[in-house]
This record gives sequence, C-alpha cells and structure tokens, in this order.
Amino acid sequence: MDVSRMNPIVAPPLRRSGFFADIVAGLRSLLQGMGITFRYFSHPSTVVTQQYPENRATLKMFDRYRMRLSLPHDENGFHKCTACRICEQACPNGSINVVSRKGAVTGKTELDRYIWRMDSCTFCNACVMACPFSCLKMNGDFECSVFDKSLLVFNLTRYAGPTSTVLMKVENPEERRKLWEPRDVYSGPLPLRGTELPGGGKTLGKPEEPARSET
Repeated sequence: MDVSRMNPIVAPPLRRSGFFADIVAGLRSLLQGMGITFRYFSHPSTVVTQQYPENRATLKMFDRYRMRLSLPHDENGFHKCTACRICEQACPNGSINVVSRKGAVTGKTELDRYIWRMDSCTFCNACVMACPFSCLKMNGDFECSVFDKSLLVFNLTRYAGPTSTVLMKVENPEERRKLWEPRDVYSGPLPLRGTELPGGGKTLGKPEEPARSET
C-alpha cells in the first residue's frame, strides 16, 4: 500500500505580490523599526539595553536570569544539601557530580563535594527545580571568563559534612567542629585541577568565607 497516495502532502500556495507592494511593505517595516529607535532616543529612561561595563558597580541582573549555579550557605557557613543526588539525575548532560561520604561521627550519608562542570552546563535550571530542599540557585554572576578551561570545573560546597539542620542542633562549638571538614573550590581528584591565574588573577568560583558564628 502506498501511504503517500493516501495522505498526500500539499504545500500552501506561495503568495506573490507586485513590485510596488513589496516596496510599500519594506518602507512600512523600515518606518516601524526607526520609530522604535527614535522613541528610545527621545525617551532614554525606557532603554532596556544594559550599558555594560560602564554600569558594572550598579548592574543587577533580572530575577529569572540564569548563569552560575551556586549552593547557598547560611550565615554560619552551612548548607542544606543532603547528597540525595536528585539534581544529578535531573541534569540532562551530566554536568553535576554529587560526591557523598559516610560521616565519621554521625554514621549517615552526607555531602563531601558538589562538583559542577560549567563548561558543559546548558543552564536549563532543571537541577534547581528538581531539588526537594531548595538547596540550589542560579545566580546572576555572568563574569565567568577564564584563560584555562579546567577552571570551569569546580566544587560548590565549602565543607564536607551534614546539613545545617544537623549541625545547629549541636550546641557545643567544639563538638560541632568535629562534624565537618573544610573544602576549597578545586579540592579533590582530577578534573578538579584549577590553578591560580598568572599575575594573581581571579579564580572562578572561589567562595567567599563567611563570618562564622559558633553561638
């Protein structure tokens, strides 16, 4: 049976216009575009184009802007990630690798390193939406240019250990300190091989150390 004869594909007819009609349509389109340009020229407060880098000090990206993935830490420097790996499974191209460990004190599974490959991330936000504990966030940090692509693979967590909920239940600061170990942005095995840039340049992804409160 010839299926093509049963369901023929018919292309829509091509609309043809005259020479002068094309000129009129072109002029109309030109005037519409120039009208928008002149309106922005006469009403500069309505311009939506960001004047980067002149406004770098005051530039704030939109709330829905997606760029760099982050693992927010609270005022004590602790996070809420339980190393459940749901975000890792939701990632469409394997840009996330959640490394877990068994806590030496608690004996439970906890986050060791949260490895993110910015070099292959599509910024689809699937990991953020899939996280059941709202641990992840796409922030507006768009200045991520580097000279070495290995700097685009880094660790998001500042420590290896349990979540903030578990840590804050321990009132004794000395006992709490035994539950976690510090981690830096490029700690761990390859491909986490980032190095400082020549001349003391900025190292991408290096977290700022918060002021710890042991109260």
